[in-house]
Amino acid sequence: METAASSLALRPLFFSPFSSSQKKNPSFSLLFIRRCTVSCSQAARIYVAHLSSPLQYVGKINVTRKTRCHVFEKNHISQGSCNSSFHAMNPLEIISFHYNLNFKRFWSNLTQKARVLKVARCRGKLKQKALVGFVRMVVGMVFVMAISFTVSTAPSYALTEENLLFLEAWRVVDRAYYDKSFNGQSWFRYRETALKNEPMNTREETYAAIKKMLSTLDDPFTRFLEPEKFKNLRSGTKAAITGVGLSFAYPRVLDGPDQGFVVVSSNPDGPADKAGIAAGDIILAIDDLSTKNMDIYDAADRLQGEEGSLVDLTIRKGSDIKHVTVKRERVTRNPVKSTLCEIPGAGKESSRVGYIKLTTFNQNASAAVREAIDKLRNDNVKAFILDLRNNSGGLFPQGIEIAKIWLEKGVIVYICDSRGVRDIYEADGGNTVAASEPLVVLVNKGTASASEILAGALKDNKRAVLYGEPTFGKGKIQSVFELSDGSGLAVTVARYETPAHTDIDKVGIIPDHPLPMPFPMDEEGFCGCLRDLSAPCNLNPAQLFAKL
Repeated sequence: METAASSLALRPLFFSPFSSSQKKNPSFSLLFIRRCTVSCSQAARIYVAHLSSPLQYVGKINVTRKTRCHVFEKNHISQGSCNSSFHAMNPLEIISFHYNLNFKRFWSNLTQKARVLKVARCRGKLKQKALVGFVRMVVGMVFVMAISFTVSTAPSYALTEENLLFLEAWRVVDRAYYDKSFNGQSWFRYRETALKNEPMNTREETYAAIKKMLSTLDDPFTRFLEPEKFKNLRSGTKAAITGVGLSFAYPRVLDGPDQGFVVVSSNPDGPADKAGIAAGDIILAIDDLSTKNMDIYDAADRLQGEEGSLVDLTIRKGSDIKHVTVKRERVTRNPVKSTLCEIPGAGKESSRVGYIKLTTFNQNASAAVREAIDKLRNDNVKAFILDLRNNSGGLFPQGIEIAKIWLEKGVIVYICDSRGVRDIYEADGGNTVAASEPLVVLVNKGTASASEILAGALKDNKRAVLYGEPTFGKGKIQSVFELSDGSGLAVTVARYETPAHTDIDKVGIIPDHPLPMPFPMDEEGFCGCLRDLSAPCNLNPAQLFAKL
């Protein structure tokens, strides 16, 4: 039975035979009470104490053996496995005691950091009566100690509303972030240091403390979103948004000569596309404000605005720098365009080709692809073209669902963290719509994120032939978490590998064949290249669908 305790109204856990004159080190802080069942492979009890203030970090407690332990956390007791390092969960809820321990045989590492007591390892199979006697002996020898209150010397700590918001953000990262080394730092130590040293008297100071905490991860995709930015980010996955129709990202080489944001894609016929901004261009400034050290979400917020308003962009295109003024429009994000390509004399298998251009993975994407396939099948198409060029991604689940449309069976993607494969997404045939017709997928450097998951799944499962150029190479997956005040966190929760266990981060997916250049980006231009044998962009339809 565990000993319950509340903040300061405590009774001594054990009675001391020592006089007060024998007592040394008048203030310890008990962080853990671990009481484990005694067996032939378990430790009886482990106590951890440190000599400094309750806010100082104690360190890791490494426990071997398969023990089961109880830890006090927020006035309740939680149980968990003790095979690996265990930490105090809340440094502000610490029970203060007064100790005197003279049993050096059972104590080690008597330092300012931590004391760990390991006792009672039984060898061999013991009868219940002998086991109980053994435990009593250990308790009598080791745990007869002086515990008295130090209420007057223990400082009182109260969590403010700002502290709680900071801890909420800390816990989101602690539970969700894919790299459990947290960029080689102790995440628990950082929490305690920040609570002690970072000013959090106003909401602005708390936001600054959260941003500083996230910056230690050295991950540009794990970001804090203030309430308005969080709202704008979520609206980006919906059907329409007022802006310039650009998808952009951090440069893949952060220390390279191009400082700013690289354009991943421009929405076809959107404001940026009409202004001549294309994939690979670099956004150097927005309204004369340099993007060199700008947060990517700040940039997205600045590009959005009232319909009809203007925004000035400074763009690097190759070696040239140009200034363009773009009018914000209501950009409808219809994810799919489709058309029928009729190719006279191309042979039975490729005479009627269904062309599907997928521009984004929003909440309507998978349903729109299904609808396009059904419509083209009514026109008796014999093969499909899936154009993912300049598709910068979107909702991860939509990428999985669209892969299932084209695959009968097979792995779609492996989700990995720092320890290896964490989850596997597979097609089981239940959502298959078009698994038999020949399929070609078009990709370029603007194909990113969920588009790369889809392209990698179709390539590695030998379902499709890929044409184009290497894709963008965004191999990390982010999830968005809302905090209690309406702000949010975008957190890298995993990296992914293709079915062939290829990590494409900063590398991209290599297509099977290049496309002839220049090659049109629209559906009518593509169909024209298939029909016109004399065109520089012509592709032989029979060879186009040939499997490797």
